[in-house]
Amino acid sequence: MKYTVSIDINHPIDRVIELFDNEENMFDWMEGLESFERLSGEPGEPGAKSKLKFKTKKREIEMVETIEEKNLPLSYKMTYEAKGVLNRINNRFESIDKNTTRYSTDQEFEFKGALKLMAFLMPGAFKKQSKKYLNDFKQFAESQN
Repeated sequence: MKYTVSIDINHPIDRVIELFDNEENMFDWMEGLESFERLSGEPGEPGAKSKLKFKTKKREIEMVETIEEKNLPLSYKMTYEAKGVLNRINNRFESIDKNTTRYSTDQEFEFKGALKLMAFLMPGAFKKQSKKYLNDFKQFAESQN
């Protein structure tokens, strides 16, 4: 499954990237993120691996993030691997004007086992969650000076 979601943020591109590229900020906008543990590599650079743990109402999810490419603002590619799913994301930032930045994510999912069926039956749930993260980041970013 592949799709793209975008949102406009009322901040200059340099400020948006500064906020996005700070791992400590993830706890302020990624709902359910309980822990972020560096596994290997230089923080925020290609090849870096980290373990993320999320807790939702119904379950706990553990995934490994690998940074594949960092060429901000044009691309920041990463993969997330969890039980039964691989998610590839390319984050892109575009200056709309001096005070507005478009943040887009290109998402690609590969599923295994029971998650294949769930993805087939409920593809909108994944896009909805991706859009929620963009909205949450927008709210966080716009609350910062």
